Amino acid sequence: MARIIAGVTSSHVPAIGAAIDNHRESEPYWQRVFRGFERSKEWMAKAKPDVCIVIYNDHASAFSVEMIPTFALGTAAEFPIADEGWGPRPVPPVKGHPQLAAHIAQSVILDEFDLTLCNKMEVDHGLTVPLNLMFGTPKEWPCPVIPLAVNVVMYPPPTGHRCFMLGKAIKKAVESYPEDLKVVIFGTGGMSHQISGQRAGLINSKFDHAFLDNLTKNPQKLARMPHMEYMREAGAEGVEMVMWLIMRGALDDKVDEVYRFYTVPASNTAVGHIILENRVKGAKKPAAKPAGKGKKPAPKLKRAAARAKVDRIRS
Repeated sequence: MARIIAGVTSSHVPAIGAAIDNHRESEPYWQRVFRGFERSKEWMAKAKPDVCIVIYNDHASAFSVEMIPTFALGTAAEFPIADEGWGPRPVPPVKGHPQLAAHIAQSVILDEFDLTLCNKMEVDHGLTVPLNLMFGTPKEWPCPVIPLAVNVVMYPPPTGHRCFMLGKAIKKAVESYPEDLKVVIFGTGGMSHQISGQRAGLINSKFDHAFLDNLTKNPQKLARMPHMEYMREAGAEGVEMVMWLIMRGALDDKVDEVYRFYTVPASNTAVGHIILENRVKGAKKPAAKPAGKGKKPAPKLKRAAARAKVDRIRS
């Protein structure tokens, strides 16, 4: 049967795509951003997923104010790259997986999640930038991709709880697909940022780090977070992070955080990234060795243990 082996989150800042397209990755401003994804690309090359499901939001490319689906699943065999005003990005077209997408649609809709099914849809930087960050710039994407566009642009967006439960429905759907496939699911967008208004340029690193912590350990807490808290703490566009909860809901309750990266800013956005793997059945997370009976660990030992527990790069 198919199985979701891991989840990935990534910001999808359009300026990151422009930096890639114009070969500016080595410039001082961009070096720290792209350096933070070097290990991620190594991880992805080892994981070798057969399919990726990418949760993202459309930026008036496939949809507009005339038609605003809350959840739109791409069921086509191929998704062209959208022209966002300066021509399509110079990246390969996205190949779909119609069979698995149709299976997910049937399972999720019968579980009472109403999806819009898209047999024709262009995809924009919301999807292609995360693919670049995880796969580099290949001549062809190494595996099929199933896009799932979520409305987080026009009011009302779906709640975090609704997104989290949709993730669980996707997990159920994938695991009932008979073909043996390894699937990686992406949650994209965020982190804290606001593009316009009096708080334009807002970045709340404290909120972002707490969100990443809870994404691993306590996603149910995040699922209860109301929209106004996202707006207040993370800016108007910070609500994009509800899409990360679809990814988290599609994973097991217990996961291992294998990599985390966070830096500010890229354009006017906090860039957050995390890789979570489903724990192998029967395997236990290694327990930290005690520092000594009746003694508290020395500060240096505590810091070393924390670094060994999870590799974090923070700029």
